[in-house]
Amino acid sequence: MTLLTLIRHGQTDWNLARRIQGSTDIPLNETGRAQAADAAAMLRGERFDHVYASPLVRAHETAAIIAAHLGLPAPLTTRGMREREFGDGEGLLVADFLEKYGSWHGEVPGAETLEQVTERALRSLERIARAARQRSAPRAESVLVATHGGVIRALLLHASGGTLPRDGDLLSNASVHRFVAERGGIRLLTEVGVSAPL
Repeated sequence: MTLLTLIRHGQTDWNLARRIQGSTDIPLNETGRAQAADAAAMLRGERFDHVYASPLVRAHETAAIIAAHLGLPAPLTTRGMREREFGDGEGLLVADFLEKYGSWHGEVPGAETLEQVTERALRSLERIARAARQRSAPRAESVLVATHGGVIRALLLHASGGTLPRDGDLLSNASVHRFVAERGGIRLLTEVGVSAPL
């Protein structure tokens, strides 16, 4: 078993503008850097063996800030935890995206499906868990992974059997979601920083 703490990256200017980022490599803004530092303060006192991050700069910088605050080595990169590719939808305002494509599940030229995102993220987490078992078995490692809202949403849907996140739930920047990786899959433990619809 491996304990997995997934954290969404801090805020970017495109998050602030409610613009679809996808694979577009947008850096953190000052608020996002402060959110990463606040997340590190919240996580202080917990034991983490390793830190991983999506290769996109907003997630990698979030992980690097947290690792530095917690006295951990620089984050390792895991490509499978990069954000969902939104194809022709990237760069659009969220409202315009939803108007044009109908929903997050609409067919968008060049975009990944949620199923594709789920499959690659699960493969990435399995590789992380396998490496953790090889390093530390029988002790269970605790691993922090900085990733993206679309990836976390896909994993929540998978682990909850489609009940989470609820319609309208927003996954806040720097929100924390805890899973356990066991042979054969992942199980949700807790989520922090999910805002319910009004």
